[in-house]
Amino acid sequence: MKITKAIVALTLLSAFSYGASAAELINSEQAQNLQAVGTITVSGVAGTPMDIRQQLNQKANDQGASAYRVIEANINNTYHATAEIYK
Repeated sequence: MKITKAIVALTLLSAFSYGASAAELINSEQAQNLQAVGTITVSGVAGTPMDIRQQLNQKANDQGASAYRVIEANINNTYHATAEIYK
């Protein structure tokens, strides 16, 4: 249940722009037409869903990805999120 809430929170935050970020947060339907090229993860002791999304976005950009899809997220006392990246 917490994973679902975290993924929903991250998806809702996709409406926010983080400057000149190139990677786009997408859903599973949008990902069907793209080729996955790997995964990225972020984790830490404290962070809001917006912080987590920003970190995922930065890692996706650093890898040259055009898009990423959150495939796992857990927010408790610590957070951890995994995303599949696409070019």
